[in-house]
Amino acid sequence: MNIDGVFSGGGIKGFAIIGAYEELESRGFKFVRVAGTSAGSIIAALVVAGYTSKEIYELVDEFDLPKLLDSRKSIIPFSIAKWLLVYWKLGLYKGNELERWLKEKLEAKGLRTFSDLPPDTLRLIASDLSNGQMVVLPDDLEKYGINPGSFSIAKAIRMSCSIPYFFEPVKLRSIDGVNVLVDGGVLSNFPMWLFDKENVKKVRPVLGIKLNPSEYEHEKHQIKNGIQLFGALFETMKDAHDQRYISKKHVDNIIFIKAEGVSLTEFNLTDEKKQKLFEIGREHAKKFLNRWSY
Repeated sequence: MNIDGVFSGGGIKGFAIIGAYEELESRGFKFVRVAGTSAGSIIAALVVAGYTSKEIYELVDEFDLPKLLDSRKSIIPFSIAKWLLVYWKLGLYKGNELERWLKEKLEAKGLRTFSDLPPDTLRLIASDLSNGQMVVLPDDLEKYGINPGSFSIAKAIRMSCSIPYFFEPVKLRSIDGVNVLVDGGVLSNFPMWLFDKENVKKVRPVLGIKLNPSEYEHEKHQIKNGIQLFGALFETMKDAHDQRYISKKHVDNIIFIKAEGVSLTEFNLTDEKKQKLFEIGREHAKKFLNRWSY
C-alpha cells in the first residue's frame, strides 16, 4: 500500500525509526513522499533512494559514528579549544564527515541533487537563524536565488542535522549575503503539516513516526543548573510548534516511540543499544499498525 511518511528528529535515536520502517516494510507499506527533520531527514533520504530497512541499518551500523565528530585540528587541548570553537566557528564539530558519507551513499543510488527525484518526493526542514525563519528544502531555495533542482541533497540533510553548538551551522550564500542555517528541529522537529493539512484532502494516507512521547506523556524537565536549562530550552523549542499543530486527528496517524536512556548525541552506542533501539521502534510500530485505521 502506498503512503506518505514523516520522520522526526531525535539524533542517534534514529535507530528506532529504522526498526519502525522494517515493520512497515514487512507489511507491504511503501513510501511515495517523505519528509523529515535532523535524524529523520537522513532516514527519509535513504528511504526514497531505495534502500531497504535492513540496508539502512547496516549502512548506519557500519559507519564509524565517532568519526562524525570531526573537530578542527588545534595544538590547544580540546577541553579548552571547544569553547573557542563554539565562539568562533559556532560549533564543536565541522559536520563535513556526515555530509561526505551521505553524498557517497546517495550517489550509489544515482541521487546527487533534488532534480534526480520526482517533485515533492523528499522535503526537509532547516532553520535560518539569519532571517529568523523556517526553511523547507528544496522548496524555499528559490527565495535565496538558488535553483532547487541543482541543490545537493546531502548538503540539505547536513543543514537539517546541524544541532546548535554541536555541529557548525551551514553558511548558505544567496542573493542577500550569507545566511546561517541550523538544525530544523529548532523550529519544527516533526513536519507532519507538510502532508496532512486541515481541510485539504490527502492524496494517500499519511503516517508519522515521532521519536518521543505524545504531549500527554511528556516528562517534566528538571532544571537545576545552566546545562539543564539549555537542554530544556532546546527541547521546548523543538517540540512546541509541532505539539500545537498536532490535533487528535493527527495523533491517530502517528507512531510515538518512547526511547529512553539514550541522549541525542551519544555517538558511541554499543551494538546492544543500537539493536535495542531498533527493536523498540519495531515493537511500537507493530502495536500501532495492529489498530491503525487508515
